[in-house]
Amino acid sequence: MITLWFFAKGESFKSLSYQFRVGVSTIRGLISETCAAIYQALKDKYLKWQQVAQGFEKQWNFPNCLGALDGKHINIRPPPASGSSFYNYKHSFSIVFMALVDSSYRFLYVDVGCNGRISDGGVFGGCSLQNALENRTVNIPAPAPLPGSDQLAPYCIVTDEAFPLKEYLMKPYLNRRLSVEQGIFNYRLSRARRVVENAFGILANRFRVFLTTINIQDTTKVEDIVLACCTLHIFLRTECGELYMEGIDQEGPDHDTDPWKMDLLQAPLPRTTNTSTQAKRCRENL
Repeated sequence: MITLWFFAKGESFKSLSYQFRVGVSTIRGLISETCAAIYQALKDKYLKWQQVAQGFEKQWNFPNCLGALDGKHINIRPPPASGSSFYNYKHSFSIVFMALVDSSYRFLYVDVGCNGRISDGGVFGGCSLQNALENRTVNIPAPAPLPGSDQLAPYCIVTDEAFPLKEYLMKPYLNRRLSVEQGIFNYRLSRARRVVENAFGILANRFRVFLTTINIQDTTKVEDIVLACCTLHIFLRTECGELYMEGIDQEGPDHDTDPWKMDLLQAPLPRTTNTSTQAKRCRENL
């Protein structure tokens, strides 16, 4: 109960101590242990790859898509002797929370703990998902025909400008003299990618600890909190979705509203991103 209250309200350990009449040090240990237990109990059932391409095509009109990827900052107390490692461009201390989300706001992959000075592209370059995609060690389906065509196209993940363009990683064209087709592509990709923004917003509103500075210096314990909240989000979204999402105007393919976009701090853009000829060709085909 103490842990769930902490997730939902984001109150300090001292405030929780007064409310529950439990010592601060005891609360600190209880929350850490409970977070680890939640994650271990639920991760194998909910944090895994799913066949989501049909959902993205049906809900967001973007074919051959296996998820939307983005990263956000979570404010923390800087660890001892960490210097400016966790000091971000918003003049606060943070760690980066990167997530891959399906078309129904469920997290498929979570990476958390990289210091806040690193861009989204930099975090992705060092995470296990990037290695798995590069080395083909995950069960990504074989290339499939695009709608209304017999032309094969690889399955991909949609991202924003902070990430490199690759065959398996699609990002929008730069807004410079776009053709009509390129503009439509950017619009459709933006709609598909926005589900990850909405997922962050839903998570931050249900678990309001993310709207505060998490007053813990041990980044490992902060990671446990994030992972536990993500698995609880997936559990609630899957097992009692209507109740969990009650009061939320969910965006559909024929609506332009984005009511649940609540930004955690957006990671900055990298200075350069490299692209390959094959990746550009895949984007042109889409």
